[in-house]
Amino acid sequence: MDRNPLRTVGARALAALAPLLFSFAAPAAALPLISEVFYDAVGSDDGLTFIELYGAPGTVLDGFSLEGVNGSNGAVGPVLTLTGSIPPGGLFVVADGASGTTSVANADLILNFDFQNGPDSIVLRMGTSVLDAVGYGEFDPGEVFAGEGTPADDPPAGWSLARHFADVDTDDNALDFVALEVPTPGAADLSVPEPAAGPLVAGGLLVLGVLRRRRGPDGSRGALRPRSG
Repeated sequence: MDRNPLRTVGARALAALAPLLFSFAAPAAALPLISEVFYDAVGSDDGLTFIELYGAPGTVLDGFSLEGVNGSNGAVGPVLTLTGSIPPGGLFVVADGASGTTSVANADLILNFDFQNGPDSIVLRMGTSVLDAVGYGEFDPGEVFAGEGTPADDPPAGWSLARHFADVDTDDNALDFVALEVPTPGAADLSVPEPAAGPLVAGGLLVLGVLRRRRGPDGSRGALRPRSG
């Protein structure tokens, strides 16, 4: 595999524009948010997959849950019951593992789960209320998309799906999420909110959406998300 994540002209432009454009978007009002998901490792997924949440430090997660929604028929599962609280950095990593062990770095909660490859969705709930959702892959007519706006890409095996900035939610998965060649559990960039700039934000997100859909010669849509750590 080509190990360079900036594999197309569009991807290079996206990487350059994303920090500027998203710096004008206000953080999401509803928290926590799904900030990164890794559901398809190269080879076996056991002990490697994870879901990263972003939220206010100290938020107690009792009563929260994550659920998979099958794109083919809408069946729900797995359902992960969350416990614990969001640490000072604002990122909470739910890692797959058996017998309390995992290979995922920075794990805050270890559960046994396996989310499917796309087209599928992952939904974050508090009780019966939906707080956030991400759908990924290409949904055919009649299939069930339980995400927000339009679906994000379904990245290749070994890549994760992550927000440009962990605390920015435009309610459109295709604009909010990009593929990361190297998953980064427990590490993310946050936005630097500026005064409202609606026209710039709208235009910038439209540009990002166009760039993200430009395929390279090999059919890939790889992109780079700024990350810290």
